[in-house]
Amino acid sequence: MKIVCLDGYTLNPGDNPWTPVERLGDLTVHDRTPADQIITRAAGAEVILTNKTPLSANTLAKLPALRFISVLATGYNIVDVQAAGKRGVSVSNVPVYGTDNVAQFTFALLLELCHHVGGHAELVRAGKWAANPDFCFWNWPLVELAGKKMGLVGLGRIGRRTGEIAHAFGMEVLATDVVRGAQPAYRPFRQVELDELFSTADVVSLHCPQTGDNAGFVNRRLLGRMKPTAFLINTSRGGLVNEPDLAEALNAGRMAGAAVDVVSAEPIQPDNPLLKAANCIITPHIAWATLEARRRLMQATAQNIAAFQAGKPIRVVNA
Repeated sequence: MKIVCLDGYTLNPGDNPWTPVERLGDLTVHDRTPADQIITRAAGAEVILTNKTPLSANTLAKLPALRFISVLATGYNIVDVQAAGKRGVSVSNVPVYGTDNVAQFTFALLLELCHHVGGHAELVRAGKWAANPDFCFWNWPLVELAGKKMGLVGLGRIGRRTGEIAHAFGMEVLATDVVRGAQPAYRPFRQVELDELFSTADVVSLHCPQTGDNAGFVNRRLLGRMKPTAFLINTSRGGLVNEPDLAEALNAGRMAGAAVDVVSAEPIQPDNPLLKAANCIITPHIAWATLEARRRLMQATAQNIAAFQAGKPIRVVNA
């Protein structure tokens, strides 16, 4: 079976061997694939692995041998899953490999907004502490989380884990989701509507998939409901946020800060307005990328392929 990985470098930059997948077929791994080479490289492949290389309906139509796509991520908006389904191509993802990583990173971003550890450390190296007449100083407001409200947009695995951490910090947890699942056991916890969450939360953290219906939903209207002391965190998908609207709100001081690990076009473009926005932390889409998580992702990808080969595909998102 011919297996082609279109963009394998981020999963294995040299420390996470492809051995589990190599056992399953004739594997070719490309570190990255330009758009104009997708069809050439994927020609004849029965299985394609992709992380962020897009597989549109037009592309899929030119790959007649294709039978299975395994997305090297939880989010699968990079693939036209409906077009794949119409061609009899199953699409699977890996939904659980990075739950703890992303929740942990969410709080790394939040704590940086609260304490500006990196900024203060740089000021110390620049001699600001040594020149200070007092035993301590701070250049940014310092924020305590205990007693504040964490608002989760999305209460799936990552949202729930983030809520548990927020609870451990002594925060009240609010959540909104299109699916009302079981409530967590800790208190205080409330499920609320989206507008109430943005209006009342001290921290809004996005943990929902990007779909055709919610692109740019975090816009001027919702941002305008936030407290001027509130933070926005996005470790989900950059396209959920209207970036010009967010930059405008930050620069106008209508909210206290934002931290994003994802942006609408990646890698980030030089004209992205968030690059010049006030109190906006931007990291290069690394919440998922610990070695532990990447090893789990490799093993789960091999499981996806093996299950497809056995005629019983798992984690299918277009069944």
